[in-house]
Amino acid sequence: MRVRVLFFGALKEITGRAEEDLEIATGATLEDVFRLYAERHETLQERRSSTLFARNREFARGDAVLADGDEIAFLPPVSGGSGGGSDDGHVFRITRERIDARELAEALQRPEDGAVVVFEGVVRNNSQGRATTYLEYECYEEMARVRMEQIGREIAGQFAIGRIGMIHRLGRLEIGAASVAVIATAPHRKPAFDAAFEGINRLKREVPIWKKEHFADGAVWVDGEWDERLLAP
Repeated sequence: MRVRVLFFGALKEITGRAEEDLEIATGATLEDVFRLYAERHETLQERRSSTLFARNREFARGDAVLADGDEIAFLPPVSGGSGGGSDDGHVFRITRERIDARELAEALQRPEDGAVVVFEGVVRNNSQGRATTYLEYECYEEMARVRMEQIGREIAGQFAIGRIGMIHRLGRLEIGAASVAVIATAPHRKPAFDAAFEGINRLKREVPIWKKEHFADGAVWVDGEWDERLLAP
C-alpha cells in the first residue's frame, strides 16, 4: 500500500525532502516508517525521543497501524491568513501577510467587553549572543489550523472571556516584525490576561510551527519542546 510522508524543520534537512510517496507493507506502523528513514539517515534516530508522529493531521502513537492513502507527518519539537473566523466570533489564522493586531482586536471586541489583552511576539535582533538577520517560519498548515482552534476553544471554555484570536505568520520575517499574536477579550481584565497567557504558552508547545534563525554566518532550526502530554505514550 502507499502512504504520503511529510517532513518539517530540521527533519526535512536531514532527509533532504519535504515529502515523499512511500510503498509500505500491509500492517506497517508509524514507528516502522520512521525506522525505515532512520536506517537511511543515521542522525534521524538521534531525534526520535523528541519527534512526534501525526496520521491524517492528528497526533498519533508510534504503534498506530497505517492504511492505504494515509498522510504521515514526522514533527520535530516546535519552536516556540488562510483559515479565519468562526461562527462564534473567535479567530484562528495562519498567514503570510503582516499581522495587524489592532485590527484583529477591534474585530473580536464586543460591546460588553471591558478588557482587551493583546500579546504580540516580535522578531528580535539577537539569539544566544549571535546577531540575527531574519527569521523564517514554516508549519504543517492544515494540522496547525485545527490544533490552534482546538486550543482556542478549550481556553474559551476555561476562562470567563468573550472571544479569543490566535494568528501566526509564516515565511521570512525581518527584525521587529510580529510573528504571532494572541488576543483575548472579556468583561473583566483578569480572565483576559489569563487566557492570553495560556494561549501563547499552548500555541508555542502544541501547534506544529517551526522557526529557523538566520545569521551572517549560517542558519539553524530552533528546537523548543512539545507539551509533555503529547509525548506521553
